[in-house]
Amino acid sequence: MTTPTLHYIHDPLCGWCYAIAPLIQAARGVLPLQLHGGGLMTGARRQPVTPQLRDYVMPHDRRIAALTGQPFGDAYFDGLLRDTGAVYDSEPPIAALLAAEQLGGRDADLLSRLQTAHYVEGRRIADAGVLADLAADIGLPRDAFAQALAAAGGAAVQAHMQASRALLQRLGGQGFPTLALEVGGEFRPIDANAFLGQPQRFADWLRGELPAPVAVQAAGAGPVCTPEGCAPLAN
Repeated sequence: MTTPTLHYIHDPLCGWCYAIAPLIQAARGVLPLQLHGGGLMTGARRQPVTPQLRDYVMPHDRRIAALTGQPFGDAYFDGLLRDTGAVYDSEPPIAALLAAEQLGGRDADLLSRLQTAHYVEGRRIADAGVLADLAADIGLPRDAFAQALAAAGGAAVQAHMQASRALLQRLGGQGFPTLALEVGGEFRPIDANAFLGQPQRFADWLRGELPAPVAVQAAGAGPVCTPEGCAPLAN
């Protein structure tokens, strides 16, 4: 019997993933978490920061803040989102998460730090130097992190993102975030939208679900981000 696990298909640059960050933190007190970085903005989908990008993401961010209380800093809205030298690229931070996983299973800690750095502090989380600083912030040794990051890049991170997308398709997920509870080797997708802004309720719900039989179901239709854009939450 496998250990019950919460699988989280995410992207560090996905606003709706930041929206459910409190749910993920609460869930970590209930059962193990496995991260799957999907690569929202990679390859041809990498985007430089432009006024058009700022105008596109800000309404989503305002909505997320209103629904969940998640903080967005002035350094993000009026700093990073006006920094035309910055590039949104998911691959480097996902590689950093793989490196942190290798260094004592610290990937979830680093994801939380990446999200705060991006959405509150307005930092360029695709930059190697910033990633090294953020890893150091959570206590990872710089030399060991640099070595792990080098090993996690290239083919390794590409294979990870491909596997994450395959899992997303298997679960019937529409984009990021997608959550699934695995019990006894079977997966049950979770509609995280039903718990937005209610992390304790989510943790309590998870505890209640652990003994129950689990079967694969279609993923919930909550707001997600895809390479084509982020869907708004319906009123």
